Amino acid sequence: MLAVAFGVAFWGFDTFVYPLLSVVTVGFPPAGELSLGVWLIPAVVGGLVIRRPGAALFTELVAANVELLLGNGWGVAVLLSGLLQGLGVELVLALVRWRRFGAATAVLGGVAAAILEIVGYEWWAYTADYSPAWKLAYLACGVASGALIAGLGGLALVRALARSGALNAFPAGQEFRESRATR
Repeated sequence: MLAVAFGVAFWGFDTFVYPLLSVVTVGFPPAGELSLGVWLIPAVVGGLVIRRPGAALFTELVAANVELLLGNGWGVAVLLSGLLQGLGVELVLALVRWRRFGAATAVLGGVAAAILEIVGYEWWAYTADYSPAWKLAYLACGVASGALIAGLGGLALVRALARSGALNAFPAGQEFRESRATR
C-alpha cells in the first residue's frame, strides 16, 4: 500500500511540482537535482518498515510502476530508475545485515540510491552534455537530497507512521511500542 501511495504521489509531483522546479532552476540546472530525494523515499521507507531483503527494491519498483501507469514525462525509463534507486538502499541494508534501521542507515541508503541513480543513469540520459564541474554539482545536489529528503525524511515518515499505529504489524511499529513501554 505504501508503494502505491508513493506512486500516486510521484504522479502528482511530476505533474504539478516538477515543472515549477524546472523553471526555478533554469539558471543553474544541476540545482534541480535537489528534488531527487522525493523519488528515493519509497526504497528507504520500504526497507525501514519491512526490514527484509528485497523490500526496498520491491517498494521502489511498485511505486515506479504506478507512476508509469498513471503517466509521466519519462515513460518506461522510470523502471530503470526504480531499479537503481531500490538497489542503492538494498546495498546499504545488506552492509548492516538488515539489523540497523536508524538515522545513519536511512541517510546512507538515500545517498547510495542517489549515487546509483545519477552515476548509473542520469549522467548518461539527461546530463551527458554537462561539464565535469556541473556533473559534480548535479551529483552533490542529488546526494544532499538523498540524505535529507529520502534518508531523514523517510525515517521521519516511518516514525510518524509508527506513532500513529499504522505500523503495528511491522517491526518498526513494534519497536516504537516497546520504546514507549520502557519510558
